[in-house]
Amino acid sequence: MEARDLTLLKLRPNIPSAKVNDGMSDEEMFQNATLRPIAKLQNNLLVEVFKNYIKKHKNVFYDLSIEKRLDYIDNAIHKDMKFRNGLKGIIIGQFTIDEYKVYTDNSSALNKRMMNIVKERLKSNVQLLEPSSLLAS
Repeated sequence: MEARDLTLLKLRPNIPSAKVNDGMSDEEMFQNATLRPIAKLQNNLLVEVFKNYIKKHKNVFYDLSIEKRLDYIDNAIHKDMKFRNGLKGIIIGQFTIDEYKVYTDNSSALNKRMMNIVKERLKSNVQLLEPSSLLAS
């Protein structure tokens, strides 16, 4: 295995709840062994990227109720293809060569899983999406 691949694998956090076993589908194994650890590793970057998205869209997000904010996250990821592709790049850029090969064999199903994980990460960090001036007080 190349040095890059080994370094990427060492960087990833361990997620005890993301189990991998023989009874799982290939997609679920990939999700738990690769996508979840990468999303956790990239969490802070994903939050900052979404904050930038909010700013580029006139900070409308901050005027919404919590329920509407969660819908906003869903819609941004589901409907804005440019934004969605940027998020995919943040995750895919952390793949090893072998993981990328697996990904290309079933990218459609894996993209769906990937974006669901990213959505859940952003939703669970919705408090971190407040403008930094409000968090400092």
